[in-house]
This record gives sequence, C-alpha cells and structure tokens, in this order.
Amino acid sequence: MPNILTVITNVWKARDLRRKFLITLAILAIFRLLAVIPVPGIDRQALAQLFSGNQILGLLDIFSGGTLANFSILALGLAPYINASIVLQLLTMIFPKLEALSKEGEFGREKINQYTRLLTVPLSAVQAVGMVALLKNQQIISFAQPLSVVNVVFTMIAGTMLLVWLGELLTEFGVGNGISVLIFAGIVGRLPISLLQTGAISQTLSMFNLVIFIALALAVIVGIVYVNEATRQITVRYARRPTSATGGQSTHLPLRVNQAGVIPIIFAVSLVVMPSIVGGYLLQLNQPQIAAVASFLTTTFDPNRWSYHVIYFFLVFGFTYFYTAVTFNPDKISDEIKKYGGFIPGIRPGRATADYLSFVLNRITLAGGLFLGAVAVLPSLVQGATGISTLTLGGTGILIVVSVVLEISKNLESQLIMRNYDSFL
Repeated sequence: MPNILTVITNVWKARDLRRKFLITLAILAIFRLLAVIPVPGIDRQALAQLFSGNQILGLLDIFSGGTLANFSILALGLAPYINASIVLQLLTMIFPKLEALSKEGEFGREKINQYTRLLTVPLSAVQAVGMVALLKNQQIISFAQPLSVVNVVFTMIAGTMLLVWLGELLTEFGVGNGISVLIFAGIVGRLPISLLQTGAISQTLSMFNLVIFIALALAVIVGIVYVNEATRQITVRYARRPTSATGGQSTHLPLRVNQAGVIPIIFAVSLVVMPSIVGGYLLQLNQPQIAAVASFLTTTFDPNRWSYHVIYFFLVFGFTYFYTAVTFNPDKISDEIKKYGGFIPGIRPGRATADYLSFVLNRITLAGGLFLGAVAVLPSLVQGATGISTLTLGGTGILIVVSVVLEISKNLESQLIMRNYDSFL
C-alpha cells in the first residue's frame, strides 16, 4: 500500500478527486458545528455527572461523536438509522417480496434505502421520548411543559434525519461510506478529550501499567489491520479463455476474513445498550412486576458484570455471521463463475461450488467473529489489567477508526488507478 501522504498528494492534483476531498471536509465541518449546538433547558453540569458515572451512556456518546453528552440537536446520532437498517435486513430475510426487491440492482437498493429512512423517523421518535424521560427522571431537564417536550423531541428527530442526509451526501459526492465516515469523525472528535483524561491520571499509575496499556493498544491496531487485510484466495480457472502457455486462465476469488467489517459491532452496540436504559426508566414506576423485570435488565446489562460482556460478545459474533450472509451470496457467486466458464479446481460447478464457498466462508468468518467479539470486550479487559478507564475510545472505536481509514485509503487509491486507466485509453 503506498504512503498515505503520496496518495493525498496525488488526490490533490486531480481536480475531481480534490473536489470530493473538499466536499468531505466541508460536510465533516458542518457535522462538528451542529454537534455543539445544544438543546435549551438542560442542566449541563448534572448531565456531565450522569455521563461520567454511566458506562452505557458513555458508550453511546462515543458513537454519537460527543453529541449526546452535550445533548445537542444531533443527540440521537445515527443510532435510529442503524436500528432501522437492522430491522429492514431482518425483514428482507423473512419476506420474499423484500428479498426480491433487494435483488433488483440499483432500483431495489434505492427502494430499501427509502424504507429505511421512513422507518428511521418513528424509531427516532421513540428513542427521543425515552431519552427525554430518562433525563427528566434524573432532574436534568428543567422544563415540564408538554409543548417544550414535543419541541425537543421533534428537534432530535430532525437532527437525526439531517445527519442521515449528510451521510448520504457524503457517500454520493464525497469519499467513502458516508455513515461510516460520520461515525469515524465523531469518534476522532472525542479522541483529544480521552487523551487529556488519560494524561491527567497518568501520574497516579505505575510505569508497568502504562507500558502494558501502550503495548496492548499497539497490538490491537496491528491485529485490526492484519485481520481487515487478511483474505482466503480461492483459485478459479476459466477453461474458455485459452492462453498459449496453459490452455486456460487462472484467477483468484478473495474471501475476506472480516467480511462484515465494523457493522456487527455497530449493530451490537445499538442493541446491547437499550435494555439497561429501558430498565433504568422502568425502575421509576411503582409496580412490583415491572420493577422486577427492570431490575433484571439493569443487573444483567450492567457493564461491570460478566453477563453484559458475554451477551455483547455473542451479539457481535452472531451479527458477524448474519451480515456476512446478507452481503455475500455463495449461490450468486457460483452462478457467475459458471456463467463465464469458470470452475474451482477439484470442485464441480453449480451447487457443489456454492457449498464449497459456504464451507470456506463459515470457517474464516468464525475467526473474524471471534476477533471482533474480542475487540468489543477489550476495554474492560484493559481496564482490569491496567486500571486505565478514562480512554473512552476503546477497542471498538479503534476498530472503526482503523477500518474507515483503510477503506478511505483504498477508495482513493482505486480512483487514482481508474484515472490512470482512463488517461491511458
């Protein structure tokens, strides 16, 4: 992979790529500006104390880019849109009409994206009402008039839809996947605060713990790059493309170990944090049966308990298989290989090839799922080993940052290669 500075220099020299790069920077600047516009009527000091003592809310704040801790107009972040995507992908596997629509190329994808945006609105409303109710129970919200509450809820819904729109603009006119880049920008925006917090307590830690922490951080970054770049090369021969040397042409079908990328962790975070928040709200009700359920939820999904980490790990592991199954269709790949006269040596074309690809993909996805699950629960392990808990970036944040940087770098590199081909032709 070429030096990142060389890639940026070449991008800046190309007019169309420079335009995409500047559009990306402009959208990120707008996002960071909107992230600091607060919703009125909030006790900022009480809100900061609530987030400092709640790991669940702190984890949500990471993915919102600090907008939740400020309770800005973008407080909900992209969580409702991500949840809507999860629901639509599950429904696609259940309803044949949606499954057929997803196979209709660009038109089908656009219709499903439209359904996802429509579903985001009611999900945003539910999450906004729940967040307002949670903060009101904590005496953080100073207003009580119904009209003021409705105003805040609609503001939060509008903020989420604005963020979705910015993400789609970034995908169309900028560099990389817009949603991933916005999450990346939010995490990086929290990085200076995390580093300052870690530096503030570094004087109270032993040198041994700091060395362990730095070594683990470097090991995680190296491991993430290695796993993201790791592929299983499946040899494919095309008998109908003769050459003078071999009588056929060989190529490779790359199957990535981490086929799902960072999506499983984002999905898992969106689900694992909700039971604790709902349980905390239900505990305020004076009904014994509901209080018992709420107590079970808050206890089971307490970040300081092993049950939370076990559930989190298996959610990430399960979503890895789920998203891989959604994005990679062995039957379709097998049909494409057969259509162009290709075959895998030792494997019959058709059904046998699809079964072989499924077998290989399941084996390498096992390694990818275990790795993603380990990265997801890594912050707790690091905290137990070193006592450093103020670096809120965590293994999940590092995974997203490194993955998005690699994705953007590959995107820019591929566009530069395409430009070279165009100039050659």
